[in-house]
Amino acid sequence: MRNLLPILLVFLLALTGACGTDAPPTGSAIRGRDSLPVMTTYGVSKLISDSGVVKYKLVAEEWRYYDRTQPARQEFPKGIFMERYDKAFKVDMYLTADTAYCYDNYLWELRGRVFVCERTKGITYSSEQLYWDTRNHRMYSHTYMHIVTPDRDLQGDWFEANDQLSDYHVKQTRGYMPLPQDKSATLPEPGASGSPDSPGAPSSPSTTVESTDSIR
Repeated sequence: MRNLLPILLVFLLALTGACGTDAPPTGSAIRGRDSLPVMTTYGVSKLISDSGVVKYKLVAEEWRYYDRTQPARQEFPKGIFMERYDKAFKVDMYLTADTAYCYDNYLWELRGRVFVCERTKGITYSSEQLYWDTRNHRMYSHTYMHIVTPDRDLQGDWFEANDQLSDYHVKQTRGYMPLPQDKSATLPEPGASGSPDSPGAPSSPSTTVESTDSIR
C-alpha cells in the first residue's frame, strides 16, 4: 500500500495541472465591429426634416445604419423612393433607384436604374449612377445619362447640375435641341424653296448635338 501512495500522488498532480489554469478556447471574430450595422430596419417610411421643416419623404424595404464607418453610412440595398417637398409642402421632385447609400447624412449615392423627375419644370433624368449633395444642392454623374426637358432630349457621359435641375451641364452629348428662331428673317414666298408649301421644306426646328462642350 505504501508503494502505491507515491504513484497516486503523481496521478492527482497531473490531473490538477491539466484542468486548473488553461483558459477555454475562443474563436476569432468573423467580422470587425465596423462592418456590422448598428441598426437594420424593414418596411421604412419616414419624413426627413431640415431646421424643423419637413423636406423629404423616404420609403425603402430595408435600411441599414453603420455608425462606426468613416464616414458614417446608411444603406438601402433593396431600393429607395424619395419625395422632396417645396415650401408649400407639395412634391416638386421624386427619385427612385435600385440601391442607395447616404454618407454623413447629406451625400447620397444612387445606383441602378436611377430615375429623377423634377415635376415643376417637367424634367426627367435617368442613369445607372448619380451623386446628390443635399448640403450644397448639387447633382453629378460621370456615367452615361439621359435627360429630357420640354424642349431638349440629351444623352451624355458627364453631368452636373443644381438639384432644381434649372442649371445643368452635359458633356459628350448626343441628342437634339431646338434651333434658335430668327424673328427678323423675311418669310419666303409661298411655293418658294424652303417654304411651308414646298415639298423640300424642313420639319420642326431642332438640331443634333454631338460635342464635348457643356450645355446649359
